[in-house]
Amino acid sequence: MIHIVTGGSGSGKSAFAEEQIVNLQGDVRIYIATMYPFDEESRRRVERHRRMRAGKRFETVECYTHLEELKIPKGADVLLECMSNLTANEMYQEGGAGENTCEAVCRGIDALAAQAENLVVVTNEVFSDGITYDRETQRYLKYLGTINQYLARIADSVTEVVYGIPVRIKEE
Repeated sequence: MIHIVTGGSGSGKSAFAEEQIVNLQGDVRIYIATMYPFDEESRRRVERHRRMRAGKRFETVECYTHLEELKIPKGADVLLECMSNLTANEMYQEGGAGENTCEAVCRGIDALAAQAENLVVVTNEVFSDGITYDRETQRYLKYLGTINQYLARIADSVTEVVYGIPVRIKEE
């Protein structure tokens, strides 16, 4: 099963996604962390997410780029947090996929889905603010949009979390 969870910043999507994995009652829970802690704010955010997962039996695996190379235990329940960070990492980190970000990330998702029993992917809804961005930010948004469309196409279910309320968009 592949479940995509989206929403705006502070919407409650991370807590909802964790709850989806915990409710599965699987033996092996993997949390794939994609936020590279490059400054104090990102380190605080990483720590907040660690506190949220405390006591939930998640094994944390840090993966900033090259998701397709990651090996997890067959049949694990996996939470990937989050697609927005992974996309930016692939685009901008040295050794990342650069111009091939969309293809690399989608291959990584396919490889992960082939190994996992259940995969929950968190992504951000960043497309409805109506702001005109510089060219590089527009390229990032285009890549993330392409990846999100691919995820929604292959997913069994898609949920948008709005103000802490999960709204099912797709369910098979």
